Amino acid sequence: MSQASTIPEPEVLDSLPRFDLLHVPVVGRFLRWRHARSVSQIPLLIIGVLMILHGLLGPSLAPKNLATVLTWLHFRGVLALTILAAGNFFCFACPFMLVRNAARKFFRPRWNWPRALRNKWLSAGLFVLILFIYERYGLWASPWLTAWLIIAYFGTALIVDGLFKHASFCKFVCPLGQFNFAASTVSPLEVAVRDQQICTTCETKDCIRGQRKPGSELVILQRGCELALFQPRKVGNMDCTFCLDCVHACPHDNVGILGRMPAEELITDPIRSGIGFFSRRKDLAALVIVFTFGALLNAFGMVSPVYVVERWLAKLLHVTQAAPVLATIFGFFLIVEPIVLLGTAAWTTQKLKGTQRPLIPSMVRYSYSIVPLGFGMWLAHYGFHFLTGLFTVVPVTQSAAASIGLSLGHPHWLWVGVPMRFVQPVQLGFVILGFFGSLLVARRLADEDCPEHPMRVFIPWAAVALMIWLASVWLIFQPMEMRATMLMSN
Repeated sequence: MSQASTIPEPEVLDSLPRFDLLHVPVVGRFLRWRHARSVSQIPLLIIGVLMILHGLLGPSLAPKNLATVLTWLHFRGVLALTILAAGNFFCFACPFMLVRNAARKFFRPRWNWPRALRNKWLSAGLFVLILFIYERYGLWASPWLTAWLIIAYFGTALIVDGLFKHASFCKFVCPLGQFNFAASTVSPLEVAVRDQQICTTCETKDCIRGQRKPGSELVILQRGCELALFQPRKVGNMDCTFCLDCVHACPHDNVGILGRMPAEELITDPIRSGIGFFSRRKDLAALVIVFTFGALLNAFGMVSPVYVVERWLAKLLHVTQAAPVLATIFGFFLIVEPIVLLGTAAWTTQKLKGTQRPLIPSMVRYSYSIVPLGFGMWLAHYGFHFLTGLFTVVPVTQSAAASIGLSLGHPHWLWVGVPMRFVQPVQLGFVILGFFGSLLVARRLADEDCPEHPMRVFIPWAAVALMIWLASVWLIFQPMEMRATMLMSN
């Protein structure tokens, strides 16, 4: 047989089975277990409670407190790296939902979420608010405020989902969840059906309705998707918490955690169950803009030039308080800069006759192309804090244990993390990866939008990606505060 005859045809390649995490030994068996999510949530709940207690009752110095060290150094880094490697597994193990589910055994929600708020405007605004509070009140330096932020999160989840049905908090309120949704659009895995034909012949639709007790439609034995994502029409990871309720509810074992091309869902624009068309969702576009430019803003708040800018703005505005200055910086990064860059790119494509889309729809559609670059910057930023403070959890845990009479050895306060000479190349690698990802998405969108002259569309949006990338690289090479650690960067 010749070598050429052994190469599969394209249609054969398309029909090959996709990687399925649920078919991986040990890991897949665990995830298919009905109690896998609860077992994953319990350790995070215990850690969360310890962080609250130590934040309220422990030392006020941030580098010696579990609340600040775990939240601002370790949690964010592990979260971003997990999304990059696999998907939205933090939402899968979210401890807030464990408490919510326990509360629902006693209090049943009565109302549906208001129709006017069934979008991302509120959650995107809360995302901005969290970023603002983080900078304004120096959460990284205050274990007490960090502990109260965690308490507020638990309380909000309980109140919202205690009053409103389904997963209203996750889908419409939680700013951390929105970060996870946006970032997981570039993850290599998604919850999806294995065989569409099986779904076509399915009569019960248990993946969204849930499994009911025979003879009693009111008794749900296994709930379906609370976020209204009907599996046969679900596309990608947006709004998917990886709760795996659909996996357990499907009577045909036809839902898996399947491999896919990262960022693929940003390129295509089919109608999506529970979401609709990406190209028509201005609120989703606003979310990804906040996600991307918020990465630059959050990093800028930790480098030396920010103090020069703050002093200049304070003098210009004739103010002595930090809030107006910060609000001005936020307005520039999250409103002025996106409008100028994205608006100019959309206007240019129209002048080049690269697209027939009006200005705003063009900005909405192509805004999704900057998501990989935004996530690359978040990875670079969070990776910096995570790696440079990697070992700080050891002495902090030793000190916390000693405060309650447990001996885990003398705290090794000189244990910090990975030297900067090793961290910076990793940061640069993340933003380069994000840059090429954004270029790929923009080119694919241009090919679809203007197949005759795709470069007329691609070049303006590639220029936007290049400017964001250059800003990201500049930020990486600035001296950055090593917050919540004993040492400072140099």
